[in-house]
Amino acid sequence: MKSEKFDYIIVGAGSAGCVLANRLSEDSNNRVLLLETGGSDKSIFIQMPTALSIPMNTKKYAWQFETQPEPFLDERRMHCPRGKVLGGSSSINGMVYVRGHARDFDEWQQSGAQNWDYAHCLPYFKKAETWAFDGNEYRGKSGPLGVNNGNEMKNPLYQAFVDAGVEAGYFATDDYNAAAQEGFGPMHMTVKNGVRCSTANAYLRPAMARSNLTVITHALVHKVLLDGKKTVGVRYERKGQVFDVSVEKEVILSAGPVGSPHLLQLSGIGAKKDLEDAGIEVQHDLPGVGQNLQDHLEFYFQFKCKKPISLNGQLGLWNKFLIGSRWFFTKKGLGATNHFESCGFIRSKANVEWPDLQYHFLPAAMRYDGKEAFAGHGFQVHIGHNKPKSRGSIKAISNDPKAHPQIRFNYLEHEEDREGFRACVRLTREIINQSALDEYRGEEIQPGINVQSDEEIDAFVRQFVESAYHPSCSCKMGTDELAVVDSETRVHGIEGLRVVDSSIFPTIPNGNLNAPTIMVAERAADLIRGREILAPSQAAVKIAPNWQQQQRANEPKRKI
Repeated sequence: MKSEKFDYIIVGAGSAGCVLANRLSEDSNNRVLLLETGGSDKSIFIQMPTALSIPMNTKKYAWQFETQPEPFLDERRMHCPRGKVLGGSSSINGMVYVRGHARDFDEWQQSGAQNWDYAHCLPYFKKAETWAFDGNEYRGKSGPLGVNNGNEMKNPLYQAFVDAGVEAGYFATDDYNAAAQEGFGPMHMTVKNGVRCSTANAYLRPAMARSNLTVITHALVHKVLLDGKKTVGVRYERKGQVFDVSVEKEVILSAGPVGSPHLLQLSGIGAKKDLEDAGIEVQHDLPGVGQNLQDHLEFYFQFKCKKPISLNGQLGLWNKFLIGSRWFFTKKGLGATNHFESCGFIRSKANVEWPDLQYHFLPAAMRYDGKEAFAGHGFQVHIGHNKPKSRGSIKAISNDPKAHPQIRFNYLEHEEDREGFRACVRLTREIINQSALDEYRGEEIQPGINVQSDEEIDAFVRQFVESAYHPSCSCKMGTDELAVVDSETRVHGIEGLRVVDSSIFPTIPNGNLNAPTIMVAERAADLIRGREILAPSQAAVKIAPNWQQQQRANEPKRKI
């Protein structure tokens, strides 16, 4: 590549980077460079929604990070895949579209992220989206990102799960991304015309025809180049050659919750002691880099199904071939959905202000690698406590950009997180044992009916809980001593450098993270371009009073 200068250099073509590449290159005066370590996303295993477990577990498409032994999970090392392909993690994720609860974003503002409350964020959720159904004050109708409900809950198990939630005393919600997240209802996914709607498909591919956007794949960024406290470019490696490329305006790190803090540290920006321990020359002492790390954990509650209607009957090679063939030629059928088509959001206890537990329902009993859990028919709900108090960290171990950083989440360090998972077990049993599921519900496979006491539940969770693949918050936005970026996503103390991805979340929202990451990038693009921010929304938010939750908690509808 020539020693050309760019106005903006974006590091990482993931959920945020693709959005920024599109929005910044809309202005033909902006020369934009997008650098991505991975390659093409055109594989059928990425584009076909039902194949989601394959790219997530493939080295070609995902960084296969592992945590350090987690001290509160019996020293287990946890799998932490991150997208390494055009579209980043939006090309390997489960395509579940959850914005988070409105109060999650109000919490951001209260923590110091000015004008990142729900009223300011909602217009950017709408800007990003084309909702497949009727538009309203909560849903977008002309954005790049296609959102729908898959095959619209044709399997009867989906509706039976929703009905069971209502029978247990919870709410029904037609749209958890609108006025009321709390309750049970259909789940939404980023699938358009039967194809995964990653940010590569939605944002990047339409922009790649622009002459002012340069996209370079298989480019491993080594560091941000600084002149004192001013950003002047980046250094990257491609095919064994190292390049320094200059920037006129800004470098934007969108390398994700692992990659962005790691790159800051490799560039000499971070906690002084962490950098010195890694043998990296300190350019700027910024203690919060890599701190405040958060994630969602979940486990599978699995049951045998008394009727032969679950997806376990579709896992043979011949059926997979038929599903794949139908999808290839028509983009319809079981290949066109992620199979998470109903869900629930509830509170773990009565004095919680907004939901902190989330359900994904799957009409099958299987693992993320696609293998069935047992011989026969079954179903499962993925359940997790979504507002953890435990905090972890990401630390560079050397100045070698090819050496993975040290990742430790300290999962379940906080007693309230352990309490949350005890509630997951007990409340889920109450829901699944409602009459709506009587004709389908068979034996409990996992955790197993013998897991009852706090000690038994804690031991089960330590052994079987898994990451929901939602790492975030490692370069938090705000003004306190751990803040890394300000409310306009600029790195504190460094000129011309921003971070825009899920690492800048101050706290983790109650839901999957692809939707809020895209929203953050949409809003950041306006901030970077100096455009007028979209006017805050006046749309109402419905939060059930605590007395209803107290009543439900004290008077379960069915004994278990």
